[in-house]
Amino acid sequence: MPMIQAVDRALRILDLFDEYDTELKITEISARIGLHKSTVHSLLKTLQSHGYIQQNPENGKYRLGLKLLERGNLVLQGMDLRNLARNILVKLSVQTGLTVHLVIFDGKEGVYIDKVEGTSGIVMYSRIGRRVPIHSSAVGKALVAFHEPNKIKEILSGYVYTKHTPNTITNETDFLKELERVRAMGYAIDNQENEPGVRCVAVPIRDHSGEVVAAISVSTPISGLKNESEDHIVTLLKQAANEISQQLGYGFC
Repeated sequence: MPMIQAVDRALRILDLFDEYDTELKITEISARIGLHKSTVHSLLKTLQSHGYIQQNPENGKYRLGLKLLERGNLVLQGMDLRNLARNILVKLSVQTGLTVHLVIFDGKEGVYIDKVEGTSGIVMYSRIGRRVPIHSSAVGKALVAFHEPNKIKEILSGYVYTKHTPNTITNETDFLKELERVRAMGYAIDNQENEPGVRCVAVPIRDHSGEVVAAISVSTPISGLKNESEDHIVTLLKQAANEISQQLGYGFC
């Protein structure tokens, strides 16, 4: 498969920086990767606009941007969280017989970082690495609902409420009301909003600072679901989320 030249060049620029060369002049970058200064300047400006490169205003040199730290922490968080949560997810799936998901927040979407298949036979569209909308999924609602109002406003700025089923929330006013219900209940529901015939319940996971860093959910066929069984599922979900949160230091600071 052929490489995309501009992407390859941008990544080569990022690879120039290390613990020895934390800042570089544009002429140094140009010489090291063998590209004309004007081409390098365009690449740097593009990387800078996305936060992957910064320019030191005092000396004009370039350095790595904070976006790389943000993405790196997201990877590390996901890896650590997945390892901590794995046995608890398996236990929850065995207890319920249902498919269990572990999801983190990235940008304006959730990302599946783990999944344990249940024995119910239900076919889920989810897979590890796939993204899930926040407005139509239980995990998305759980990830967003417990942020500060200003943060929620920032997340929803420009958000597109794509309709996936007849039950999908399609506007900000209704979504904000839904988030209020999530906060009041302590858990979120996806009532056939993402997939017809599938109902999901999700609860948030908190880190040592109390921030919501992930959510876990169980998914079940809508047919045959009874109120008492869902109440039991919510109880088990909250227990599992509490166990994971405690392993992340929540409640001990």
